[in-house]
Amino acid sequence: MTPSLPSPRRAPARGKRAFAATWWGQAWVAALEDSSLDAGRLSRGRTYARKGMVGPTTVAPGQIKAPVQGSRPRPYRSAVHLPVLTNAQWDTLLDTIAARAGHLAALLDGEMPTELVDDTRHTGVPLLPQPTELEPECSCPDWGYPCKHAAALCYAIAATIDTDPFVLFALRGRGREEVFAQLRALRTAAQETAAPPAPAGIPAAAAYARWAEESPELPELPEPAAHATALPVAPPPGTGLAAADLERLMADATARAARLLAGATADLYLTQHQDAVRIAASSPGPEWFHHLIRNTGTKPTAFARLTRAWRHGGPTGITVAEQPYTPDPTVMKAARTSLGTALAEMADSPAHLRTWRNRLTLTHHGIQLRLGPDTRWYPYLQDDDGEWWPAGPADSDPVTALTAAWPQNGG
Repeated sequence: MTPSLPSPRRAPARGKRAFAATWWGQAWVAALEDSSLDAGRLSRGRTYARKGMVGPTTVAPGQIKAPVQGSRPRPYRSAVHLPVLTNAQWDTLLDTIAARAGHLAALLDGEMPTELVDDTRHTGVPLLPQPTELEPECSCPDWGYPCKHAAALCYAIAATIDTDPFVLFALRGRGREEVFAQLRALRTAAQETAAPPAPAGIPAAAAYARWAEESPELPELPEPAAHATALPVAPPPGTGLAAADLERLMADATARAARLLAGATADLYLTQHQDAVRIAASSPGPEWFHHLIRNTGTKPTAFARLTRAWRHGGPTGITVAEQPYTPDPTVMKAARTSLGTALAEMADSPAHLRTWRNRLTLTHHGIQLRLGPDTRWYPYLQDDDGEWWPAGPADSDPVTALTAAWPQNGG
């Protein structure tokens, strides 16, 4: 059981969604609001939360509790219940976290990666609450579902969930320390059951000599078709499928098969979200582009930014655009030193470099370099709205990546 938390910080005074700044905190607020048809009680709950009428909050498996001050002198006892995960669901969730090092790194940094939620959803494990799962409870006589006091508790706890996504884990049944202990056990078990080392073999020179003597003849790689053939028959009426769309998918499948035959296997491990960006980056036309945006639920500007990131860096480019992480400090320090020396020659005035996690930003020049998990530097430029856009291919040398972006931004 998690000990009592201090009363959550007050949210900004304006806006329905102002109680949460992160996407996972906003998902909590959305689950609350989607579970109720009573806009009036939700509005009163937001007012109570903003006025600080929610007392210290206690988080336990399956519930959040807090006293909420109402119109009477004594506060009401309010709670919100959420189903805990079964042991089988927890096993699936922990396996999903352990499968990607980035999941655990993001959680340690106080962030909830979207990919983790997507992965668990695909396996049937609901980490984020669904609207039908939240069950309010209150000692007040109000018959609302939820009443304004339980609604206030939900809004107030959103700020705490923003800061610590492990509150969601605790609500689902297991706290931070228990989760980490079980992840460590999984890692230890994986190491103990690892495959035994391969046989020592023979020296490389001897192996090559033996191969050269036998000289086996390798089959020739077949030439892939340049274009997919037309459909033999038209799609059945009423299916909503167009022949042109299916032929485009055939051409895409042909191109992917050709890349696989050539040894490029990155496409095999794309998520649905990444594959939509890949298709958009192939310039399928405005109609397809808008369909992909709508079906992925992504904002048009964000989707366009990811499309450009794919063109410059493929799947890794998307990771760099979406997931900041904390790299080795010595790598960032060495890059900062190299850039400082180069900037002394390139800039007319002293350039100010700001470091945040894997990003180095020239604050007065609108240029940013992001270190990818492939140890290459990806250049970004800032537009007039303050948004960062991929500006070119990555390079293992931060100075080369900076030089590529420098002319684009006029220095």
